[in-house]
Amino acid sequence: MDREQFLREAFSRNLGLLSEDDQQRLLEARVAVAGAGGVGGLHLLTLARLGVGKFNIADFDTFDTVNINRQYGAFVSTLERHKGEVLQGMVRDINPYADIRLFPDGVSLENLDTFLDDVDVYVDGIDFFEIDIRRAIFNRCREMGIYALTAAPLGFGATLQVFAPNGMSFDDYFAIRDGMDQNEKVAAFAAGLAPHPYHLKYLDLSKVSLAKKRGPALALAITQATTLIATEVVKILTVKGTVRPVPAYLQIDLLRNKYTQGYLWLGGRNPIQALKRWIILKKVRAAS
Repeated sequence: MDREQFLREAFSRNLGLLSEDDQQRLLEARVAVAGAGGVGGLHLLTLARLGVGKFNIADFDTFDTVNINRQYGAFVSTLERHKGEVLQGMVRDINPYADIRLFPDGVSLENLDTFLDDVDVYVDGIDFFEIDIRRAIFNRCREMGIYALTAAPLGFGATLQVFAPNGMSFDDYFAIRDGMDQNEKVAAFAAGLAPHPYHLKYLDLSKVSLAKKRGPALALAITQATTLIATEVVKILTVKGTVRPVPAYLQIDLLRNKYTQGYLWLGGRNPIQALKRWIILKKVRAAS
């Protein structure tokens, strides 16, 4: 089967919900994903099945046994294998004609511009606790005119934040600035991700370790995060639907039957957000 016939047949069941023009836009688009583990891995596979034809994949890590509960490239057969290489193979198993640029050492300040070169949308799959490189990527996306998306799996739900090139910046939304220590950054990031921390009602905080950069996560929350991300990528690339950039946000918690489409007036400078950051910071420092 030649390339044109394969692509036509492989993504034919998308048609009717996506137009042929929409499908062609996806095939021609390049999406960069930093992190090929939990959310990042499923983002890649879902976008590949939607027909996105070009990817930049960055990750430096290998799969471990503790990844099996939630990371979609983690199998007994892939333990100790490089996450980016595994996901590259899985994407090519979906679409052998996918154009993939692999960054096996992850994203750094040194290769950031190369990683974002010719990219239409950036999708965040970096570990929650890695604030500095995440901040650098989001700020560089803004400078380069690239939409940047993040969705956090939290408890039995997920959150969504979309950063438009001409909208509120990452620093302004999360109230993160130079000179803050790591605990302050973590508190600010957590408060901005989940303006309504629904999951705290049932989260066992004794299972969270800031020192080890470890916390509980469920596969079902990652699937929700990917659904939110993939839908926004389609909306951006095909100009369908309404994109709501920050300070708008979306939160879901299916255990508590919560769904919120909110708007953080002033972003991180919102007085209520400042109070939330202070409360979270107290908890973070006590845990540290």
